[in-house]
Amino acid sequence: MNLTVGTIRPSCTVPTPKCVAYTARCSAVKPARLGKNWTEYQGARNWEGLLDPLDDNLRDEILRYGRFVEATYKAFDFDSSSPSYATCRFPKHSLFHRCGLPRTGYRVTKNLHATSGIRLPRWVDKASNRVSNQTSWIGYVAVCEDEDEIARLGRRDVVIAYRGTATCLEWLENLSSTLTHLGVDVNRDGPEPMVAKGFFNLFTSRTATQRSLRQEVREEIGRLLQSYGDEPLSLTITGHSLGAALATLSAYDITTTFRHATLVTVISFGAPRVGNRGFRSHVEKCGSKVLRIVNSDDLITKVPGFVIEEDEDDVSTKVAGLPNWFQRRVEDTLFQTQWVYADVGRELRVSSRDSRYLTGPTPNLATSHDLETYLHLVNGFMSSKCPVRTTAKNMFSGRGPKKAPILPQKLENLV
Repeated sequence: MNLTVGTIRPSCTVPTPKCVAYTARCSAVKPARLGKNWTEYQGARNWEGLLDPLDDNLRDEILRYGRFVEATYKAFDFDSSSPSYATCRFPKHSLFHRCGLPRTGYRVTKNLHATSGIRLPRWVDKASNRVSNQTSWIGYVAVCEDEDEIARLGRRDVVIAYRGTATCLEWLENLSSTLTHLGVDVNRDGPEPMVAKGFFNLFTSRTATQRSLRQEVREEIGRLLQSYGDEPLSLTITGHSLGAALATLSAYDITTTFRHATLVTVISFGAPRVGNRGFRSHVEKCGSKVLRIVNSDDLITKVPGFVIEEDEDDVSTKVAGLPNWFQRRVEDTLFQTQWVYADVGRELRVSSRDSRYLTGPTPNLATSHDLETYLHLVNGFMSSKCPVRTTAKNMFSGRGPKKAPILPQKLENLV
């Protein structure tokens, strides 16, 4: 069964959290100085000792990068009847200000676009923009230029932020969830690196007039490395849903393209699976650091494909009652298919069930996957033994708990 990877439109009627209080909190609380410890918060030691319990400084950094992702949704034109549909509504110089982030210390330097590789019939060109739009604004690159913020962070930071699925062709690409070859020569033992075909298409496809997302990222990162490569520098790639998958692909591509690249970190929210064990091994070998924020009640984080249970030095299927020889045969067969995925990087697991502001008989799929839900849960998370901080506040709009319906009222609310 194929499942799509999507996001909630900001204007949908499904009850979702609105981080009004979160924005106020971030502006009221002075962030800590990371100084020489910045590499630890960027994953240089794989966030050892920082995730459980969750370090307060790391929490603030995760939420800060989450706000950069929020800006991609606020800036995107969702109106399919508009001539500017699927573009960025704001100019680069005022994007953060108009998205409610007036004092980030960052400047947007590049708009990024994703192009679908799906070839539609010619008659579709006459259809609405919602159906025929092949290339869409997917996010941006921004660089920290404020000297006080650079001093606080301990380095200059470059951010790449991606939104989730928004157009029809992006949804169709999400359905292309079989694994495809990366087309790289890897001299190593183990599975060949493979990734989800749809995600790879959106990352690499181009037209006669539009470069691919991969080309845009390479060009801008190359320019920034040349400009700032002689000073402490970090590359942080963040995204939600489809954007989280593209963030992982971007990190892999940067570390394999720029051998002298600085520390490259991914902070993803609600990420679907991206590739197989070979891809995961290659990402780790190239030095990319990936921190996945996962909501246990979010179905999107469990697709596409399936994962074989793994130990550090052993990979095996766990099938009760079957002889070992049969299990080994199953393993050999499965790893030759295009459906065996592997999760990449470290995981920070939260749950909608732990929030008293998300109530209902069962977790709602749409609400559980929403970016604002993720930010709310990260803000309240303390540790696996004590999931919610006693000081955690309601970050939702309104005063009472949100009672999400079991299913959205309209299908359009899911796109």
